[in-house]
Amino acid sequence: MTHPLLDLPPLTAERFASIEQGVADLLSTQQDVVITQGEALLPLEGCIRSGARPGSTALNVVTGPYGTTFGNWLRDCGATVVDLEVPFDTAVTAGQVARAMADHPRIDFVSLVHAEAATGNTNPVAEIGEAVREHGALFMLDAVASVGAEPLLPDAWGVDLCVIGAQKAMGGPAGVSAVSVSDRAWARFAENPAAPRRSYLSLLDWKERWIDGGRKTLLHAPAQLEMLALEACLDRIAAEGLPAVMARHAAAAAATRAGAQALGVTPYVGRVPEAAPVATTLRVAEASLVAAKALAADPALPLAAGGGALAQEMIRVNHYGPAASVAVVRDCLRALGAALSAPAGAVETALAAAESAWADTLF
Repeated sequence: MTHPLLDLPPLTAERFASIEQGVADLLSTQQDVVITQGEALLPLEGCIRSGARPGSTALNVVTGPYGTTFGNWLRDCGATVVDLEVPFDTAVTAGQVARAMADHPRIDFVSLVHAEAATGNTNPVAEIGEAVREHGALFMLDAVASVGAEPLLPDAWGVDLCVIGAQKAMGGPAGVSAVSVSDRAWARFAENPAAPRRSYLSLLDWKERWIDGGRKTLLHAPAQLEMLALEACLDRIAAEGLPAVMARHAAAAAATRAGAQALGVTPYVGRVPEAAPVATTLRVAEASLVAAKALAADPALPLAAGGGALAQEMIRVNHYGPAASVAVVRDCLRALGAALSAPAGAVETALAAAESAWADTLF
């Protein structure tokens, strides 16, 4: 029996390296890119455990749930952690980051999430990167949700470690991820005796055995299906054009926001510049119940109640990847309108507002 997903020829080192170059091109980076064979938590943890150690002082910016996870990893590495927490319905500012570093001059590592799909906010990385560069700290950015949805320029912004995943705005696989690594970051890793070695978390293994070896021999058998899916995903983005992909996400966000407001629903993130184009979050009483009603008619809709403590006050519309379309936005608004028992006229008004915002943003 033959099957299109089975009995594939081996993925060569040359093809693996070409996919890495595709990721580098997507990020407009001259830094080394390492494709890691797992979901993006793998390189995120690898970056922290390689870059932090006893004696380090880390500034961990918390604008959503992943910041909590990063803080736990940093403490587990023995670093002194300064948590800069801001309300989840807003973004951190470069001024807040600069003040935190001025108050704690020993800070040598900064961790930040670019776009928080879980809360719907996005942070001003370019301005923050300038402040971090001036301070001299190593800068790690979780760009899993932002890549493909909004501008992401790690070299220009001074990002030393930029971690991406393909499963959101890129519309690709979840089981493979990547990180761009600056020369400063490689030097920090090499100086850290606690940095993972001979481990699936080890980025230094990839540096020494793959990159420094001329990308001739892979460390282990690659996740072939995920790598081929990543390659196809990069090809599809190139065919559409990255500016067009980002514009489509911005249009989906504007349409969802406008339609929700026409339904009488308040966006969770109040200021438009702080709202992520990858997902729109909405303030809804009894959110879990409303989300369940909305999904009853169509379980495939990309919406869900917020996680944890947000489950009773927030609904998230995940308009990313293929779901960044006006048709999906319309379907979500209809479902929300029905779940909220909105009058038919209000739903039609919401759909018209969404269509208008989509057209104004995209064209």
